[in-house]
Amino acid sequence: MPAPTTTSAEPASSGPRETANHRLVLPADANHYGTLYAGALLQYGLETAYATATRAVGPAANLMLRRVIALECRQSVPVGSLVEIRGAVLSVRQGYLAVGVIGMPLRGQELPWMDGLFGFAQVGPDGLPSVLPVEVEPVAACPLWQPLIERHAKLSKVRGATASWLNKKKPPSEETPPTAGEPSRLTS
Repeated sequence: MPAPTTTSAEPASSGPRETANHRLVLPADANHYGTLYAGALLQYGLETAYATATRAVGPAANLMLRRVIALECRQSVPVGSLVEIRGAVLSVRQGYLAVGVIGMPLRGQELPWMDGLFGFAQVGPDGLPSVLPVEVEPVAACPLWQPLIERHAKLSKVRGATASWLNKKKPPSEETPPTAGEPSRLTS
């Protein structure tokens, strides 16, 4: 499979960057209808998002995919299509980047064929989250990125299904053993 071509819309020395990834949709990427398979769509989006996040952080990047926040396929893409997916950092917190990706409109179309939001965490040598090694500026709001910036703002208020119980979990030394007749929390 040919490697994707990734280019930067701005030189590396300037601040925020937009990354462009070009891919030829091959038969191996297709579903039984001869259009882009959802798994390949996720791969294309993730490759662009990771390249964008890594370029923004620079050589000290040690990023891990933390979350696929959203991914929308808005139009079928037939085998043989050359697609362009752009990526930009939309939000930055201590050790976390949210990256937006947009599948630029196909020939003869006006709207993007896909878009998505991916979250990446910087990890240290111990494999635990750490702060970003450099300051990263998110992309400025513009007509291309504004819809994803707004969607990310809404979705960032939604926490993962495990977040509430993870924050309440006590260390094993502070947990009280179950009383007689109460099922153990360690068994299912």
